[in-house]
Amino acid sequence: MTTSSWLPLADGALIAVLAPAGPVDPAVLPAVEAFYARHGWRVRLYPSCRLRHPVLGYLAGTDEQRLADLHAALADDEVAAIHCLRGGYGAMRLLPDIDTALLRAKPKLLIGYSDITALHALWAQEGLPSLHAPMPASDLIRPGRDDDEAALVALLKTGWPAGTVLAPELEPGEPVHPGMAEGTLIGGNLSLVAALTGTPWAWNPHGAILFLEDVSESLYRVDRYLVQLQLAGVLHAVKGLVLGSFTESEAPEALLRERLLPLCRELGKPLLGGWPTGHGTPNRPLPMGLRVRLDAGEGTLTLLEPLAPPGG
Repeated sequence: MTTSSWLPLADGALIAVLAPAGPVDPAVLPAVEAFYARHGWRVRLYPSCRLRHPVLGYLAGTDEQRLADLHAALADDEVAAIHCLRGGYGAMRLLPDIDTALLRAKPKLLIGYSDITALHALWAQEGLPSLHAPMPASDLIRPGRDDDEAALVALLKTGWPAGTVLAPELEPGEPVHPGMAEGTLIGGNLSLVAALTGTPWAWNPHGAILFLEDVSESLYRVDRYLVQLQLAGVLHAVKGLVLGSFTESEAPEALLRERLLPLCRELGKPLLGGWPTGHGTPNRPLPMGLRVRLDAGEGTLTLLEPLAPPGG
């Protein structure tokens, strides 16, 4: 059985679930399998889902094991999408050894967020969009995530054509500088965006719309990451910014306002805070690597391309 490698995902499509970063308790895996089954999809759990590095326990197996799973999922024509089991840390370690020729030859929709930002950056570098979205072990099997589940499943079953307007309810009190800009949507987890800066896998910020979110970071760390992006020229190069949730830390609104609003006013860039995507709840899917139109005054992102592979 061969399936389409992009959206919409048909009933019976095979979804590859693997752990390119941190491990999980294998006891959660039956609930992960049940998530896909109740929506009519098949699932293949790759070995990394059950592994833990024997020395570095924060990794789901060795780099070689996690990389082998990613390559196997890419090479399999039956796999319609790759859904990362969770984030944590470890995806950056794989970047130098990922077979980009295989990725270009057999592109798959990548789904995940947090540490998976490193893989989103690689997908974008290869001209492929991806989906910043909830993951099964860290989000979708947990209580109280029904709305996030419904939003993701609806997207996977219907797709997003060009012209789709995303206009979610925004978190109140977040910084906003009205304006409009068009560019490729890049970014994800702030600490990963900062860590990739200066490497061959850094997001290309020139003319882009930068999305940022983070979790469990103290204010001074958030400040340091933002200063790093400013000193590296990233914040000057992008055409606009969208801020998602910054959770499980001191309230960052004052810092984000103090650091970003003056810069956006000076440079005439739109800034939209409070977007419901990231480690908080709700966590709505966002298409990475696609051209979008940001209207910060209206609180919208409009897709200028469909969520499909090049030529799709």
